[in-house]
Amino acid sequence: MPVEVRLPTVLRPMAGGEAVLKADGTTLREVFDDLVRQYPGLSGSLLTPEGEMHRHLNVFLNDEDVRYLGRLDAKVGASDAVTLMPAVAGG
Repeated sequence: MPVEVRLPTVLRPMAGGEAVLKADGTTLREVFDDLVRQYPGLSGSLLTPEGEMHRHLNVFLNDEDVRYLGRLDAKVGASDAVTLMPAVAGG
């Protein structure tokens, strides 16, 4: 079953302008892999060349930070929503 993935404005051009995508997977890694398969332009924004989440990308699963849920190994289900948010820094 597909998982809903919400994109921030900055990533939408890489996904055909869509704000919400659907992706299949039972873990966050599988969801990311499916997103990259569907929208190859997202690859560099989601994962490092080593296949890990970029540290400048905050990812929430049902409003919980995935860093506390197993990162890319976090389990996802059909009723779950993944929200991607770029980290903001500055001074």
